[in-house]
Amino acid sequence: MDIDYKSLIDNIFDGLYLVDKNRSIIYWNRVAEKITGYRAEEVIGKRCRDNILVHVDRSGKSLCLGRCPLEATIGDGQFRDAEVFLQHKDGHRVPVWIRAAPLHDTTGTIIGGAELFTDLSAGNAISNKVLALEKLSFLDPLTQLANRRYLEMELSSRIAEKNRYGAAFGLVFMDIDFFKRFNDTYGHDVGDRVLKAVARTFVNTARPSDLMGRWGGEEFIGILGRVDGDGLDSAVERIRALIEQSRMDENGQSLQVTVSIGATLARDADNADSIVKRADTLLYESKKNGRNRCTIG
Repeated sequence: MDIDYKSLIDNIFDGLYLVDKNRSIIYWNRVAEKITGYRAEEVIGKRCRDNILVHVDRSGKSLCLGRCPLEATIGDGQFRDAEVFLQHKDGHRVPVWIRAAPLHDTTGTIIGGAELFTDLSAGNAISNKVLALEKLSFLDPLTQLANRRYLEMELSSRIAEKNRYGAAFGLVFMDIDFFKRFNDTYGHDVGDRVLKAVARTFVNTARPSDLMGRWGGEEFIGILGRVDGDGLDSAVERIRALIEQSRMDENGQSLQVTVSIGATLARDADNADSIVKRADTLLYESKKNGRNRCTIG
């Protein structure tokens, strides 16, 4: 029986790419194209760290220099797996589970490595939520996140749950730094791409109990369910770092985007207006103290 192995690995459920010992990409399957946005012809012959995937860990720290699982596997022949965030061609970060394996020739010598990666973003769940929000006019059309109207309703609901059941939650208020410069320098199309890239990274950090939305302009709000002070601190720093580590390509120029964040836990005396106002004040502190930072209070 003849088996078309290339067609098989081209269409497996996971992304797959192969590299030689210098970590130059020699194969890139169709699912890798779908998950990353990069076509095979755009990446074959390049190294994965050449502003393509640029893996970072959950804290936003780069794995490309000295901490790369695939590089370590090529060096010692051991299998490895890890949860990382890769960079999509559009500029946002995608959570994936990677498995690295060595490639051997017929003599058993390691000649490269293979990396399988599974998309961990909410995928179909997000798509279904988008459709539901769209039907009810609760969707921001540009970013495909919840709009301000829905955020306000959800915030009032979370306040009521906290007052009745003690259900803790946190509020994240985020603003894109120097957003006007992107519009003024590169045009509104690039500004829209920046908004969409930030929105995708933002929502890709969310848990099932969280809601991320666009408050207006370049401002975003996240409502984080079942979180304490330490959890809120690590969550907002992860969001900030992942956005900082992302890049957008504009006519061969790499554009970096950063955000400033104010975040707070809900308090007993809070209503929807008071918690938003407090988070907004904390956001202003982040802006005043140099931007690209988080202020918790």
